[in-house]
Amino acid sequence: MAQVLRSNTTTGSLFATDGRAHPLQDTLLAVTLVLGITAFVTSMFHGLHLLSSWTGLVGILTGAYGQFISETTRERFGLIVGLGAAAVGFFLAMAHGGLFGGVIGG
Repeated sequence: MAQVLRSNTTTGSLFATDGRAHPLQDTLLAVTLVLGITAFVTSMFHGLHLLSSWTGLVGILTGAYGQFISETTRERFGLIVGLGAAAVGFFLAMAHGGLFGGVIGG
């Protein structure tokens, strides 16, 4: 019956944290969000398909690894937003010319 209770002041918050620092996870979260936003925005321009396809691909990979090692809901939420933006940007860029479209093979 001797259980330790922690006071949780962030009850009900989507961005609740466990109170510890996660520098690797936070770095992957920031990188995934930046790459996802870059891929999404640049995919709207046909001429930037190389930039958006590569940033989208790298954003998907960093986001997937971040999901694998994430520890809090805050990290997972941000990673899913970044992953979604990176995936949409990547797929639109693939439709506009792909990873190597027009660079190799003529």
